Amino acid sequence: MKKTKFKPLDILQFVLANAVLALIIMAVFFGNIFTNPERFLSGYLWSFSICITQWTGPIMINIILEKRLTWIDRPVSRTFVEIFSLLLWSVFAFISVQFLMYYLVLGILPAIAWLSIQNSIIYTFLISLFISLTFTAVGFFKAWRKSVLKEAELKSEMMAHKYNALRSQINPHFLFNSFNVLSDLVYEDQAQAVNFIRQMSDLFRYVLDSRDKELVTLREELEFMNSYAGLLKTRFGDKLELNIDLPQGRDQLIVPMSLQLLIENAVKHNEVSVSKPLKVYLRQTGDYLEVENALQPKEILEESKNTGLKNIIQQFSFFTDRKVEVINNGLTFKVRVPLIQQIENESNHH
Repeated sequence: MKKTKFKPLDILQFVLANAVLALIIMAVFFGNIFTNPERFLSGYLWSFSICITQWTGPIMINIILEKRLTWIDRPVSRTFVEIFSLLLWSVFAFISVQFLMYYLVLGILPAIAWLSIQNSIIYTFLISLFISLTFTAVGFFKAWRKSVLKEAELKSEMMAHKYNALRSQINPHFLFNSFNVLSDLVYEDQAQAVNFIRQMSDLFRYVLDSRDKELVTLREELEFMNSYAGLLKTRFGDKLELNIDLPQGRDQLIVPMSLQLLIENAVKHNEVSVSKPLKVYLRQTGDYLEVENALQPKEILEESKNTGLKNIIQQFSFFTDRKVEVINNGLTFKVRVPLIQQIENESNHH
């Protein structure tokens, strides 16, 4: 929570605004007071004191409540607490100003001053109630407007991330290499070529089905990974060892195609050859999915901006407070993505 800072200019504007408001109140309700300088000074002091206290109190109450009881998290509790606090402050401030004016300025004895205040207590209460409801309504409207703007901003950012993620999900190099493998298989092993086409078909179907989904179940992602693993096995053979050790039939949620992107990054940045077969492990560790591969960098690395990994980190941040973990110990490279529970997803959306 950002601390509220009051600049000298803000304070000056606040005082001037109350000074002008005090004059307006006097002109509207006590027009004849301007003909008597003594009555004008005492009346203006009263009016200015009322304005300052009735404005300063709600500001301080709002600052305190914003730190402990926000509109977004607990709107009902905030409404009742704010109305009660403002009403209490407004009545207290109004009575205090009246008492001090009677006693210090007009010289009326405390007992008589208190008696005069009691006679106007209903009037004071109604004014205080109006002030409390007004400030609460304004605060609620500002919080609602801020919430709507934030939601619109998040939706806009989500659409941008979806677009970037979709562009990086099917790497052009992956498609080019897959079609090269397919063209060779057509001449060498037609049965395997047919199986390869089916696996590619499953892959593209999943891409189309999941492009409008923010999250998919782990079960759906694993079904897709079986097709993707088949394509990699056909393409690389024994040069790539993909070990998937994940429970089946889980209803936990995950960002679509995030595992495919992580495995593709491992293949892209490391040497995959007969002399140096690449081993990739996909496993569950607690509430995380972990993709681990041995570090065996290519001699000539492809130009990369790590767009895929950045997109994954940003997308997961929309649905959980748990971070994507990236661990490079010099021997292996690990990326752990959080498994999202349905309740966790709903709470982050609200």
